[in-house]
Amino acid sequence: MHLPYELAVGWRYTRAGRATRRNGFISFISGVSMLGIALGVAALIIVLSVMNGFQKEVRDRMLGVVSHIEIYAPQGQAIPDPNKTMEEARRNPAVIGAAPFIASQALIARGEDMKGALVRGIDPATESQVTDVAGGAGAAAIARLVPGQFGIVLGTDLARSLGVREGDPVTLVAPSGQVTPAGVVPRLKQMTVVGLFSSGHYEYDSALAMVHIEDAARLFRLEGPSGVRLKLRDLHQAREVAFELARSLSGDLLIRDWTRQNQTWFAAVQLEKRMMFIILTLIVAVAAFNLVSTLVMTVTDKRADIAILRTLGASPRSIMGIFMVQGAMVGIIGTFAGLALGLAVAYNIDVIVPALEKLFHASFLPREVYLINRMPSDPQQGDILPIAVISLILAFLATIYPSWRASRVNPAEALRYE
Repeated sequence: MHLPYELAVGWRYTRAGRATRRNGFISFISGVSMLGIALGVAALIIVLSVMNGFQKEVRDRMLGVVSHIEIYAPQGQAIPDPNKTMEEARRNPAVIGAAPFIASQALIARGEDMKGALVRGIDPATESQVTDVAGGAGAAAIARLVPGQFGIVLGTDLARSLGVREGDPVTLVAPSGQVTPAGVVPRLKQMTVVGLFSSGHYEYDSALAMVHIEDAARLFRLEGPSGVRLKLRDLHQAREVAFELARSLSGDLLIRDWTRQNQTWFAAVQLEKRMMFIILTLIVAVAAFNLVSTLVMTVTDKRADIAILRTLGASPRSIMGIFMVQGAMVGIIGTFAGLALGLAVAYNIDVIVPALEKLFHASFLPREVYLINRMPSDPQQGDILPIAVISLILAFLATIYPSWRASRVNPAEALRYE
């Protein structure tokens, strides 16, 4: 196969210079530029993959406890006809599960320890249709919720902070007081811990308690469920389905999807991801523009070669192409080396991070701060392809000026002192 001589000469200049003292320093600078591009690309892939994994892990664990869509009555009142609301919601083909619930804030006390909690009244028979907790390891605990016995299921971290285990009594303090001749006194109810659950999400494991929906109605003095929770076939369609339900459901009801419940958190993660992309792209840009100094020194070193090629009939455009090939080769090799390194680390980060934590005796992800306790990773094609394209474009742009300078070399001037 006949290759253009510009490509052949450019590739020769790229791999030459290591065996000679004259070009050794130039080859070293070229290698540093290649390494810088590779490390910048690898850092971008690793950081964005970890941020994607973090967002996905928190979202999945959160949706194991939180439903995709919640329908509730204004001001925390009971829904007039929950069965009718669930029937109308199930008519939407995107809805695959529905369950009633009651939600209210309360205090849970054990001795002198007292913690605020979100108390959720659920129907054990239908809760598995809308959450993973009721269908997983917490299914046995939820099945022990019997109406009238006032049992309660606590998150593992909430139970640990109160110092209680299964079978221990706790006191639930309802938010609305009871009016007596002596004034307003808080309403207290002693309940028995019948089980624990763990969603893997610290925010919910440390602040969520579940009781039977009939017991919750008595505790909070409601005539029935205060809302209906829905599970969708595709969680990414939650916002669109919520708009459809707002038009199809009868009655004065409020609808909230999972993206709005944690909108601030997801917006913060997206903003942080964009800023990290910009910052790390600047690292790739610095490494790519190191090619400018490398090629300038190469052009200075190859002035005699340029003059000879010009006397043999090479055009300025061909000379420019030779040095653009050399710079592009450095960028291509650095980019693909960075892709290989970044993907290797991103796909094995669940092995690398525990090894580093064990080596340095440290925890990189405290659950109280980062909600999860392991480093997730989710490399996505939508991130990797732009990284590679941007790196290649920056490397190509860095070759233009030195290559143009090479094409402007005067053969007579270059050969005068040779």
